[in-house]
Amino acid sequence: MVTTDWKTDLRRRGYRLTPQRQLVLEAVERLEHATPDNILSEVRRTASGVNISTVYRTLELLEELGLVSHAHLGHGAPTYHLADRHDHMHLVCRDCDVVTEADVGLAAPLGERLRSEFGFETDMKHFAIFGRCRDCAAKAADS
Repeated sequence: MVTTDWKTDLRRRGYRLTPQRQLVLEAVERLEHATPDNILSEVRRTASGVNISTVYRTLELLEELGLVSHAHLGHGAPTYHLADRHDHMHLVCRDCDVVTEADVGLAAPLGERLRSEFGFETDMKHFAIFGRCRDCAAKAADS
């Protein structure tokens, strides 16, 4: 599952692809939008001795190196995903907690308006919109 790019990126910056880094990267890739606790649970399926501080330190390094990115999808811990995926914003269903990725281009008019009215430069890939997904909205309408 580990791509040559991860190994190359780490080596180019003077780091090795340690077993822990590999396990964390693989867990982030598999889980897509995962909290550090979710990642730890996934990593422990293979390596039971890994602890949460190792996961946090590894995520911090991988984010500094541009291999993973995080977003805040609620009041809890941030969620992580691979940084080489397309930039996207997150649509979070308050009923079922499903996270849907939406192209940041959909929010371009909002970003442009915030820039022109407030001089505010947005980072839409950290943007989350909360509401109801299609399925939950349909269930609520049927009730």
